[in-house]
Amino acid sequence: MRAKIYEDMLNAKSVIRETFTYGAQRAAQIGYENVFDYSLGNPSVPVPDKFTRKMIELLETKSPMELHGYSPTLGNQAAREAVAASLKKRFHLDYAADHIFMTSGAASSLAHAFRAVTVPGDTILTFAPYFPEYGPYVNLTGAHLKVVPADLVSFQIDFQRFEEMVTEDVTAVLINSPNNPSGVVYTEETLKTLAEILRRKGEQYCHDIYVISDEPYREIVFDGKTSPYMASIYEKTITCYSFSKSISLPGERIGYLAASPMDEDGKKIVDMCGQISRGIGHNCPSSIIQMAVIDLLEDTSDLSVYETNMNLLYDKLTDLGFSCVRPGGTFYMFPKALEEDANAFCMKAREYDLLLVPGDTFGCPGYFRISYCVETEKVKRSLPAFEKLAHAYQKSVGYEI
Repeated sequence: MRAKIYEDMLNAKSVIRETFTYGAQRAAQIGYENVFDYSLGNPSVPVPDKFTRKMIELLETKSPMELHGYSPTLGNQAAREAVAASLKKRFHLDYAADHIFMTSGAASSLAHAFRAVTVPGDTILTFAPYFPEYGPYVNLTGAHLKVVPADLVSFQIDFQRFEEMVTEDVTAVLINSPNNPSGVVYTEETLKTLAEILRRKGEQYCHDIYVISDEPYREIVFDGKTSPYMASIYEKTITCYSFSKSISLPGERIGYLAASPMDEDGKKIVDMCGQISRGIGHNCPSSIIQMAVIDLLEDTSDLSVYETNMNLLYDKLTDLGFSCVRPGGTFYMFPKALEEDANAFCMKAREYDLLLVPGDTFGCPGYFRISYCVETEKVKRSLPAFEKLAHAYQKSVGYEI
């Protein structure tokens, strides 16, 4: 007998992946260089040379058992200590190794965090627009994901709607800043207001409400700014991090969960993660990769290309009349489509070999996501295609440029 819940999911496959697959097929027909694929958030800049050198050093100096054996349940001790020291230095919180759980990327961190602070039937709130995989990530734990409608003016938080939805069954709030898909960075004011509401609601309901802060884009911030660190603002914060974006290592699946040292139960949550992993199979991320990232905790790839790409696209699209909140980070932007049906708009864009993702899947119908982690030269060559798309709407529906 098959598991029906997963069989049913076959009918709701990822729009992002479907678009990416279409792009590969189209590229085989007309050439990769002629397809402007803005569908998948796959980092486009190389891993730092420092990482490559470290891997070579490890392979030449460490024993095969050290490199390829199982790591301890909670992760390589040296890696945990290094992560804690780095977080303490950067964010001035008293992290120790006991607050750190090494994971197979941010998805694994989230899988553990959800299970640590919910039981089946509980609710986790998140904010539109949101990464669509949050749905299965949460709902398959037995908890329920509910989505606070977007503030379409700024993509910050609609606190009136949020307070209405913080009911007694809410045990966690999931945030993602810098945000996929909008590229918006939550302001310190936004995060402080969020913390104040959660403290008040926690007292009202006589239970903790955790913030699970999904931060894989923490280092990709524009205009010389930084992204406010939620754990510095709210004591009941679990930080989920991945090295996939900061040093372009998505295929290595490495990250960590950091329980706040301001939370008296933080160390217990990390110990619980070791037990949670027994039930979900996210055991022991790669030993050699844990060792390798120790030396790169405050390094990044050359992320400047993303800001360059953002400025090119944002300036062009707004000149063409698109409405778009300017991204503060990531490698995404989330403009409003030129017709009410974003799915139809994205299909129309394919006529110009522009591969875009409709916003419905992110909880914002009428918008579309551009993932601009592509070569800058290709971004420049795509701009005339956006012009043609906008002109087509001008001619067909009277849209004004």
